[in-house]
Amino acid sequence: MSATGSAGKLLGAAALVGLCGAAATYLVETPTRFWTNYLIWFLFLLTVGLGTLFMVALEYLVGSVWSVPVRRVPERLASFTLVAGPLALFGLLSLKVIYPWTQAGAAANPVLAGKAVWLNVPFFAARVVLCLCLWAASYWLLVGGSFKQDQTRDPAITVRSKRFAPFFMAIFAYSVTVVAFDWISSLEPEWYSDIFGVYLFAGSFIAGLAASVLALFYLVGKGRLREVRSDHYYNLGGLLFGFTIFWSYIGFAQYMLIWYANMPEEVSWYRLRVQGDWAPVALILAAVHFVIPFFALVSSRAKNDPTRLKRVAVLALFAHLLDLYWMVYPTLGRGPMPGWPELSFALLFLGGGLLWARQSMGHGADLPVGDPFLKQGLEFRL
Repeated sequence: MSATGSAGKLLGAAALVGLCGAAATYLVETPTRFWTNYLIWFLFLLTVGLGTLFMVALEYLVGSVWSVPVRRVPERLASFTLVAGPLALFGLLSLKVIYPWTQAGAAANPVLAGKAVWLNVPFFAARVVLCLCLWAASYWLLVGGSFKQDQTRDPAITVRSKRFAPFFMAIFAYSVTVVAFDWISSLEPEWYSDIFGVYLFAGSFIAGLAASVLALFYLVGKGRLREVRSDHYYNLGGLLFGFTIFWSYIGFAQYMLIWYANMPEEVSWYRLRVQGDWAPVALILAAVHFVIPFFALVSSRAKNDPTRLKRVAVLALFAHLLDLYWMVYPTLGRGPMPGWPELSFALLFLGGGLLWARQSMGHGADLPVGDPFLKQGLEFRL
């Protein structure tokens, strides 16, 4: 049996064990714990998909040439936005379980009553369906067009993608803000933050970039994408370094403004997450999401070191998952220590997600061979 086949069977077995554990969580533990874990992992896969789709659109928007040879990697991973469709629709069953604004008596709370025009189940579901349709259409135009261009060699497809990219940025800004406000912020609907959508965007882009870096080196390790060189690695490392700083800036700005204003309806969210049992998690999050990646990539040499980039990418994905855990899990009213239900969901979604990612790496040619700028991208030098 080949190593590839063995790895696939191992991932499949892990996902199956995780599925059994997830079902047991619902039956043995509580539906609340089941749906909380489900939400964390659904958001993780969704944000990786959105982050990679944003990378693809960004290349077309700014007319980047250096990134053309590596674009097929985020294009393939952007298919996670399609996986998010059935996951999101299934996740609608969680509304009556973990979202306070759906509970009986919510209308008696004046804050929730004031938000009832936005926070109601039919409108929530309608926004979910709208976002799914927008993501599917964007994927078809940006990624589907690129795959089609491999056969047709039609430069008009690149022109169409460049024209659509600004519209996608508006779609992305709207949809990632809706995801942040609806799926995460409304778990504690009395709290709000004007830049919460920007905060989730920063984490999503880092996650998508980190996943792309790991997938790129996975292909390189298989003897594929040999045309990609250290100059391309350096730019990926620079993006990862820059958006690590951006995430920390947005996170600190949000915390500082809320701390400075010291308004009861705003500080409650942070009080739960930076005090008591969750205080060490907040410190670990700051370390793994900013301090360690910052110093690991601050030098020029580090940005094109494959080993360093892979380690930082793994850390960045873990940090993004921890960030989602830190945002969502405290609503359970439990401490941060995970148990077998959390392990089960990790096995299910990591096993299934890695299987999907490995399968997607075989979709289309490794290089966007029909792109008219591929030759310039391959010749790129710093």
